[in-house]
Amino acid sequence: MNPETQIDDLRLLTEALPAGLQAALAPIPAAELLEIVLDLGRTPQARTPERAIDLAAEPVTREALEEVVARVGRFGRDNRAGIEGTLHRISAIRNRAGDIVGLTLRVGRTVAGTIDPIRDLVESGAGLLLLGRPGVGKTTKLREVARVLADDFGKRVVIIDTSNEIGGDGDVPHPAIGGARRMQVASPERQHAVMIEAVENHMPEVIIVDEIGTEAEALAARTIAERGVQLVGTAHGNTLENLVANPTLSDLVGGIQTVTLGDEEARLRGTQKTVRERRAAPTFEAVVEIVDRELLIVHDDTARAVDNLLRGRKAGGVRRGPAGEPTSEPLADRPEPPSLPAGEPHETVRLYPYALGRDNVERVIRTLDLDARLVTRPERADRILTLRSRADDPRLQRIVEDSGAEVLTVKKNSTSQLRRLLEREFHILHGVPRADIDAALAEARAAVERARRESVTVALPPRPAALRELQQRYIMRERMVAESVGSEPRKHLRVHP
Repeated sequence: MNPETQIDDLRLLTEALPAGLQAALAPIPAAELLEIVLDLGRTPQARTPERAIDLAAEPVTREALEEVVARVGRFGRDNRAGIEGTLHRISAIRNRAGDIVGLTLRVGRTVAGTIDPIRDLVESGAGLLLLGRPGVGKTTKLREVARVLADDFGKRVVIIDTSNEIGGDGDVPHPAIGGARRMQVASPERQHAVMIEAVENHMPEVIIVDEIGTEAEALAARTIAERGVQLVGTAHGNTLENLVANPTLSDLVGGIQTVTLGDEEARLRGTQKTVRERRAAPTFEAVVEIVDRELLIVHDDTARAVDNLLRGRKAGGVRRGPAGEPTSEPLADRPEPPSLPAGEPHETVRLYPYALGRDNVERVIRTLDLDARLVTRPERADRILTLRSRADDPRLQRIVEDSGAEVLTVKKNSTSQLRRLLEREFHILHGVPRADIDAALAEARAAVERARRESVTVALPPRPAALRELQQRYIMRERMVAESVGSEPRKHLRVHP
């Protein structure tokens, strides 16, 4: 929306005020105005990001409130009203008898480029949760997310528009949401039901929802995410830490449970036997804390951030400014996790459990502190974990053909077998220094590259049996032949072209 249209749009809101207040608003720059507050018996005020400005010396009267209400129209059960064709919101405060004794006229506007700092997350298809105090622009960002995904990427986007917060008042949604569709919600307590209705009836690829605040809505959000629909929403709470501590909404980031560890596992973790753990995979794969309109803290791996908090560490995250670039070093203070095989880019490995218990896989990832996370769609995975008996399923074969993901198998769906599998996959050897593991894998990588480039047999330096096994697995993954030669302590591998 261009600036002239924005001013005309604002005029529709200010024209609901008595003439004297309209004149008092004139000197205030339209771009700075956030809201107008009218409370019975108090001085009327206009509020900007920096200050509150008195609009008159006389207090607000009942007649003035009734005049505004008559021009605005009917208030819903949530004590909110709107102006058709605009994004403005008028909220009422009532006394015990139900009479209106206060009004907040909130300016709704579109702001181009507001999601530029997090555009990469929006485009990735990941579930995205926005947190922040009232007035920092959460709903404005949701509005632009809907427009970008619908218009720029041609996705089927459905907005769950409780109180017409996102798409504006009236039956025809505001142009700011682009080609996104919107479902109005008659009353806030029905928001969770409309969320599920949207998935079941309208086949969305993306659902946008504002102010997730109840257990029923959190459950509906998880149901949507597990059906493979991208979910972008906001929730009550300023930070990820607030959300983890909120028993009603913590399920959005995986939920919290208290567990008692066995002696061996407690010793491996170096913790007490009773610890707090994340109960499941997060509903939202990424969380953004909106500090203010210019600064965000981005947690692009919710599971990792929550696990850090539960282990007494900082949540982590990266500060991003208006251009989307980090404004400082990452906030995390965790130790470096086990690395990927030599030769592969170092990034979080995405795992998808096929016919396996997600909770078991999650538990192993946490126990081993792996740089890995579960994804809700198999086509997003780098590795697919499944039972050996299911490896030949036609559906799994189609997924592998389409995505190119590698399949890893276990004989039984047990924590112990999953642990052994992921220890091998992430090259974890208990009692062996990480530097020795990385050096052995670097040797294997260099030997493979030389054998391919020069078509010669390359001998690796002698290594203990456990490290030779790691080297051999890497060489086989590279579709090369490894031969073990010599005797201890000079036993080593040869890589053949």
